[in-house]
Amino acid sequence: MSHARVAALAARQYGHVTRAQLVEMGVGSSAIDHRIRGGTLIAVHAGVYAVGHEQTAAVARAAAAVLACDPGAVLSHASAASLWGISKRWDFPLEVTVPADRRRPGIRTHRSTTLASRDIRRHLGIRVMSPARTVLEIAPRLTEPVLTRAVNDARLSRRLRLTELDELLERMPRHPGAPLLKQFVNTRQAPTRSGWEDELTGFLERFDLPKARINTRVAGYEVDAVFDDERLIVELDGWETHQDRTSFENDRERDAATLAAGFVTVRVTWDRFHNDPAREAARLQEILHARRQSG
Repeated sequence: MSHARVAALAARQYGHVTRAQLVEMGVGSSAIDHRIRGGTLIAVHAGVYAVGHEQTAAVARAAAAVLACDPGAVLSHASAASLWGISKRWDFPLEVTVPADRRRPGIRTHRSTTLASRDIRRHLGIRVMSPARTVLEIAPRLTEPVLTRAVNDARLSRRLRLTELDELLERMPRHPGAPLLKQFVNTRQAPTRSGWEDELTGFLERFDLPKARINTRVAGYEVDAVFDDERLIVELDGWETHQDRTSFENDRERDAATLAAGFVTVRVTWDRFHNDPAREAARLQEILHARRQSG
């Protein structure tokens, strides 16, 4: 057996090889079994071995899980969300979607006959569901705020495009996640950068305030929200974002530049927004009314 060839293959697969791959390389079953007994091949899943030592990193374990299933298998659902960075943690058991019924101990498998080639990517060397298909699959598991943040983070990373999501929803309108994601396609709003910005949209609706453009640009500066007709900018201020002189100065420079362009800025603090939202909404409504009256 060519140790160099096996090592090179394992290096591309996060330290793993399959029995089928070894046989294809000309390694006989007796030689494989000998290596297993000697500890140079360590069984991770049925027919999948770690070369030299067991891999503990989550991404390496994900690669092994995909190798353990059908050749058409892809990392999916919550595990795909973790690989794409949509989720900030890894949950176990890992989830893999297969085209046929293929169960493996220690792996949560899903069977799908609707997984098209456009739904499959290779990321970090691992076959995985596309970001659009991933958010479709996990949407029914998430609360509305968590789903909103997941979609917006995926869009901000440029891994999820609304055109791809729109095409997928048209193709799979009866999927349980489809009605939950339709709002993002229908509004075509720029992705928000934080949970607080997500809350702002609900705040405006709750208190019957006019719609605003969220996370957009005014006079060359990025702002949290703007009411175009009233030429009013709303900035969400948290103490943690202003604990250094640079951020403090940058914010004041932005306020002055946008004021010169005809836009007034109102700064809303986290405490006021969360502890007395009705009072904050009423004051904002008054400011908007005054701006409209002044033309």
